[in-house]
Amino acid sequence: MATKPPAGDPVQDAPQVAPPKHAAAGLPAIGHTLKIAQQQMGLARTARTLLKVNQKDGFDCPGCAWPEGDKRHTAEFCENGAKAVAEEATLRRVTPEFFAAHPLADLAARSGYWLGQQGRITQPMYLPEGGDRYEAVSWERAFVIIAEELGALASPDEALFYTSGRTSNEAAFLFQLFAREFGTNNLPDCSNMCHESSGSALNETIGIGKGSVSLEDLHQAELIIVAGQNPGTNHPRMLSALEQAKASGAKIISVNPLPEAGMERFKNPQTPLGMLKGTALNDLFLQIRIGGDQALFRLLNKLVIEAGGATDEAFIREHTHGYEEFAAAAKEADWDETLTATGLTRPEIERALAMILASKRTIVCWAMGLTQHKHAVATIREVVNLLLLRGDIGRPGAGVCPVRGHSNVQGDRTMGIFERPAPAFLDALDREFAITSPRHHGFDVVRSIQALRDGEAKVLFAMGGNFVGATPDTEVTEAAIRKASLTVHVSTKLNRSHAVTGRRALILPTLGRTDKDVQEGGKQFVTVEDSMGLVHSSRGNLTPASPHLLSEPAIVARMARAVLGEASKTPWEEFERDYAAIRDRISRVVPGFEDFNAKAARPGGFRLPHAPRDERRFPTKTGRANFTAAPVEYPKVPEGRLLLQTLRSHDQYNTTIYGLDDRYRGITGGRRVVMVNPEDAAELGLADGAYTDLVSEWKDGVERRAPGFRVVHYPTARGCAAAYYPETNVLVPLGSTADTSNTPASKSVVIRFEPA
Repeated sequence: MATKPPAGDPVQDAPQVAPPKHAAAGLPAIGHTLKIAQQQMGLARTARTLLKVNQKDGFDCPGCAWPEGDKRHTAEFCENGAKAVAEEATLRRVTPEFFAAHPLADLAARSGYWLGQQGRITQPMYLPEGGDRYEAVSWERAFVIIAEELGALASPDEALFYTSGRTSNEAAFLFQLFAREFGTNNLPDCSNMCHESSGSALNETIGIGKGSVSLEDLHQAELIIVAGQNPGTNHPRMLSALEQAKASGAKIISVNPLPEAGMERFKNPQTPLGMLKGTALNDLFLQIRIGGDQALFRLLNKLVIEAGGATDEAFIREHTHGYEEFAAAAKEADWDETLTATGLTRPEIERALAMILASKRTIVCWAMGLTQHKHAVATIREVVNLLLLRGDIGRPGAGVCPVRGHSNVQGDRTMGIFERPAPAFLDALDREFAITSPRHHGFDVVRSIQALRDGEAKVLFAMGGNFVGATPDTEVTEAAIRKASLTVHVSTKLNRSHAVTGRRALILPTLGRTDKDVQEGGKQFVTVEDSMGLVHSSRGNLTPASPHLLSEPAIVARMARAVLGEASKTPWEEFERDYAAIRDRISRVVPGFEDFNAKAARPGGFRLPHAPRDERRFPTKTGRANFTAAPVEYPKVPEGRLLLQTLRSHDQYNTTIYGLDDRYRGITGGRRVVMVNPEDAAELGLADGAYTDLVSEWKDGVERRAPGFRVVHYPTARGCAAAYYPETNVLVPLGSTADTSNTPASKSVVIRFEPA
C-alpha cells in the first residue's frame, strides 16, 4: 500500500559516492520504478495508472516530450516518466489542515524534495497581506482577488503570465487569448530557459523553430550525433530509438563533457536479452570541454568543404543562401584553437569527420548542453551549417532534432505562448475574436524577473511550473518575487514557488494529466504536441484528488470572466463547458490545425506540417535555408577557476526532486555535490570528500555563493565541473544569457572554490 510522506526533511550533508555506472535502465530501473510507484499509489492504482501512460486511449506522460511510435508497448513509459505519473497520481494529500500546521516560514525552510513529497493540493489557498500562513479560500473569492489586483494596475504590461510546458494546447490557447484581450504580450514560458536558443537559431536558418525529424527518421539514419544531451536520465525512451537505429546499422557519436551511462550501454527493460546484455550505443565519445561545441562544428565544416565532393552542391545551389560567406569563415577555422576550445585530440576529430563523410543520412540531436551558453544560438546555427553542407535537411533519415524537455512545451509555443508573437498570428487571433491584440513585444523570463525587481511588473500568474526554482540568480529572483503585489500559481503539488510570494498569494489546485476531466458538456480530453510535431489527445482515468479542483481551461475561463467582465465577447463559459469549442477556434487561428477536432479524434493523432522537412521549402526572409558565419566563441576560464554546468540528477525531472540519489553517477543520499576532474582537483587542492563553497564570478563583480558542497572526483572534461540545479541556480547571474535568445547561460558558470 502507499506510504505516508516524510515528516521531516532527510539529512543531506553526507552523500555517499561509488563508481559511476556504465549502463542504463535494465532490472534496476524496473525495481526503482515499482518502488516509487508503490510508495505513492499502492499496487492496484499503480497497475491501473501506468498501463494508461502514453497509450492511444490513455493520457500523455507529464514528463518529457519524446514521441511514441504508432505501435505501443504495454508499458510505454520510462523510469522517470513513471516517477512523474506516481507523484501526480499519489494518494497523499495537502489539505487546509496541512497549511494551518505549516506557516510560510516553515515551508520556506523546507527542501524541494520534502515539499513535493507531501502530495496533491486539494483546495484553493490564499495568503493574505501580512499573513503568516495560507488559508482556504473559495474559487469565487480567489478570482475576485485576481480581478482586484489586475484591475488596479496602471498598465496591463504590469502583469506577467507564465506558462509551464505541462499545460495542454487548449489551456495554453485560452491563456494567451486572455492575456492579449487583457492587453499584454507578457507571456514568458519555460522555453525561454531551455530551447529558446534552438528556436532562435532554427527560425533564422531553416524558417521554423522546430525539429525536422520523426522517429522513423531516427530509425533510418546512418549517423546520429547526440550533442549536449543525456538521454539516459532526461529522455530515457530515446534510448529505445537509438537502439533500433543501431540495429539498422547506424553509428552514434556522443558529444558531452561527462560520460553518461545511457549512451554507453542501454539495457532495454522491454526484452529479456536487453535487460541481461544490453546494447552499446556510442561508437565515438567526444568528451568536449564545456562550451567548445561551436568550435568543433566549425572545424568539422571546414574539413567537409576541403574533403572534395563531400558537399551536396545541388542542394546548396537550389535551396540555400549565404554559402560563400560561410565557406570563407569556415576556412579560417584553426586546428590549435579548436583543440584548445574543445579539449579534444586531433585523431578524435578526424574520426568524427570520417564518420560524417561516410554517412548519407545524418541527424544531430541536442539539448541544454548546447542551448544554455552565451554563444548558444551561434553554436546551433553551426550545427545547421553542417547539415546544409551535406543536404541533410528534408530527406528521410536526416535533419535537426532539438530534444524538448517538458511534455507540451513545444505545443504551448505553437498555441501562441510567446512574448514576441508573429504579426500573422495576432492578425488571425484578432479576426477570430474581434479583439485588438497588443503589437509591442512583452517580457521573457529574464526580463520578467528584472521587471519585478525594478517595479515595472506587479502581478505574476504562473500556469504550472516552479518559477522560483527554475530561474537563475536565486537571491535576486526571490527578492524580485517578494516585491510583487500578487503571485498566483496553478499547481497540482507544492514547490518552492509557493513559499516565496508577493504581498498576497494564491495557490489554485488543478487537475493533472491522470485525472478524469468532466465538465458540463461531458467528459473532456486535451491535446499535446510532442518534440517531433505530432499532436494527440490525452485522457485521464483517475477520480480527481479532490472535488474542489478545476481544470486549467476552467481556471482561465473563470478568471477571464472575472477580470474582463461583460466587455468581453469571448464565449468563456462555452469554452469551459466543452473543449471542442476551443479546438474549433484553434483550427481557424493556428496553421496546421484545420479540422482540429476530427484530427484529434484519430488514434495516435496527427503530424503538423513542416515545410523544410516535407517540401524542402524554407520560409525564411531569403526564402532559402541560410548558412551563417558567426565568429567562433568559447569560454575563457581564469587560472584557478573551473567552468561549471548545472544539470539534473537521475532522481529528478526539471525542478521536481523524486529522491536524493543519482544512481548512474554513483551518488546517493544527497544533492549538494560538485563533480570535479581528479587532475583539476589535485591542482586546486580539492580532496575527494572535502566540503567547499562554490562562488561564481561574472563581470558585475557580485559574489554569488552556494555553500557546503561535497567534492566528488569524477571523470569530467578537464577544466570543467558539474553540480545539480536548482541548488546551483544561485550561481547563475540573471544578466548572463545567450545572445539573441536571452536564455540563462546555466552551462557556462565560472566558479572558484573556497573552504566551507
